[in-house]
Amino acid sequence: MVRTPLRCLNTGGGMSFSSGASIEYVSDELETLGWYHGDLSRHAAEALLLSNGTDGSYLLRNSNEGPGYFALSVRAKDSVKHFQVTRKDSGYAFGFNKFATLQDFVNHFANQPLLGSDTGTLIVLKSPYPLCVEEPSIYESVRVHTAIQTGRTENDLVANAPSLGTKEGYLVKQGAVVKNWKQRWFTLNRYELKYFRDKMCEEPIRTLDLRACSAVQFDYSQDRVNCFCLVFAKRTFYLCAKTGVEADEWIKILRWKLSQIRKGR
Repeated sequence: MVRTPLRCLNTGGGMSFSSGASIEYVSDELETLGWYHGDLSRHAAEALLLSNGTDGSYLLRNSNEGPGYFALSVRAKDSVKHFQVTRKDSGYAFGFNKFATLQDFVNHFANQPLLGSDTGTLIVLKSPYPLCVEEPSIYESVRVHTAIQTGRTENDLVANAPSLGTKEGYLVKQGAVVKNWKQRWFTLNRYELKYFRDKMCEEPIRTLDLRACSAVQFDYSQDRVNCFCLVFAKRTFYLCAKTGVEADEWIKILRWKLSQIRKGR
């Protein structure tokens, strides 16, 4: 991902546009805003917030509409909502509301929920997702990739772009015939969930195509803790993690993969 650095013009007014072949938006506030991610794509923003954020995490990025247009991406449970914010005169417009600064905008909606445009889900801005962050160790096994992109519009995105998040780690799996439990090394990449005898093996025991998976959910039928299952037409796979947090991470990223498949991405 290529990000064009913003230039700050000292015009006395604090904000202005530079002239030339292409107009570059300049704002002193954006320069210092720790959660402004510049040209981060819609797909990459969703991957960051779903993989590493929490309910109410948000970030600001440039919109494809052009200079002065921004997108506020907010995580709402297991999805990400996008809202347009527009720079107008000496402030920022959001719907019928206008704010002098972006911080005023955030302060306002931290106490008054945003309304999701599609489902009516109430969303509160709780925590900014910073541009520069050293991710906590709980996310070390999750690698996030940006979408392949050739331009600034959705039409320029490569068709059928692969899923954005990957994950790997040990899980305990129930056998198909003999119902015993064995530890296996799992890797999740694009729409393939592979499991190996151990981390050092190069050839997987089996590859599960998530496009054939109908559901991922916690399971309480196996008399084991931190257990979840993947439902396929001919078999349900039962897996257990070491901790509830780890099981929750696997479930969330797998469910997100299924949602991307259903959207046709």
